[in-house]
Amino acid sequence: MASQNMDPAAAASNAALKGNESGNSATKGSVTKRLQQELMTLMMSGDKGISAFPESENLFKWVGTIDGAQGTVYEGLRYRLSLEFPPGYPYHAPRVKFVTPCFHPNVDDQGLICLDILKEKWSALYDVRSILLSIQSLLGEPNNESPLNTTAAELWDNQEGESLPQSAGVDLVYPLLTLSCPKVYWGLVLQTQL
Repeated sequence: MASQNMDPAAAASNAALKGNESGNSATKGSVTKRLQQELMTLMMSGDKGISAFPESENLFKWVGTIDGAQGTVYEGLRYRLSLEFPPGYPYHAPRVKFVTPCFHPNVDDQGLICLDILKEKWSALYDVRSILLSIQSLLGEPNNESPLNTTAAELWDNQEGESLPQSAGVDLVYPLLTLSCPKVYWGLVLQTQL
């Protein structure tokens, strides 16, 4: 598994003289080609509930969306994510975070995600599609052994089915981004009944 995470372009550029920029352009070109291929694969995959596209002309910054999985408290919700790819991609994991607020045990208040494949378990075999599917799966199956949001982890462990939001005496309000929102609960924007 270690050999698949070894960046051949980095090894070649380390062997070359430091002032030589041809190694950098070759590396950027190979990353660009990989990202273009991943974009085509994602578009052709037909996976429901996930999508991602470059933010603009910059192929190294993407905007992704995931829909909450059916049968979870996130069902019916759509989340926006940002994906930033380093020059060493795919040998280095992209930086992925929620742009849409998400109340979840493995997501902090800044949108950062605690997911092993984005950190120590990263492999060059992963692609944008597998990242998005893993995050979508994480929504319904959090890792409470390693929470970024301890309050959400405690609530998740103590929940009594999916009737929790209704039992709190609230109405669901959509879309997610509402300036007058008094409470965020399980990724849903809730407003207290008057």
